Amino acid sequence: MIVHEAEPDPHHDIYSKTIFGFWVYIMTDFMVFATLFAAYDVLHNNVFGGPSARDLFNLHYTAIQTGIFLTSGFLIGLGCAMAHRRHRVGTLILFILAFLLGIAFLGMEIGEFVRLMKEGHDWTKSAFLSVYYTLVGTHALHVVFTLVWFIVLLVPVFVSGLTDAAIRRLTCLRMFWQFIGVVWIFIFTIVYLLGVH
Repeated sequence: MIVHEAEPDPHHDIYSKTIFGFWVYIMTDFMVFATLFAAYDVLHNNVFGGPSARDLFNLHYTAIQTGIFLTSGFLIGLGCAMAHRRHRVGTLILFILAFLLGIAFLGMEIGEFVRLMKEGHDWTKSAFLSVYYTLVGTHALHVVFTLVWFIVLLVPVFVSGLTDAAIRRLTCLRMFWQFIGVVWIFIFTIVYLLGVH
């Protein structure tokens, strides 16, 4: 069957274009992290006589942190499914739970930085520490930005309900949150897991 040119293509509506555009943006952000991971791979053994990853990191602490972030990513996925089904209360509850777990994750990430700096291991001590703070700090900045984005998007849902625009925006938020969750899995594996063992 030939579709007449005047009939709308369901794959070229505003939602589809927005999601495609956001995927393109995520790919550019992926390239930023790929560059940082490449720098980490080159510099992680340059400790300048100081401590290495094995000496600094607590794998148990970071595993708990990872579990919190993955749970948050799972909840935001459920929240987005609720949004597509127009269940406002369920959407708000799940997104707020994901937000609170994100706050907990960020608190642990900042706590790790504070502990390392109190012990005298700041980014000026070695190339390893410099690239570590750059990589993990960039991830932390993404988390901060996204947590602010949670608030900006959830307030209109609370006030006006789940409009088409709100669902589109929440879908982009979910995509980005899960993207930085995937980045964290790479950080946990490459920086912490391989670094400690």
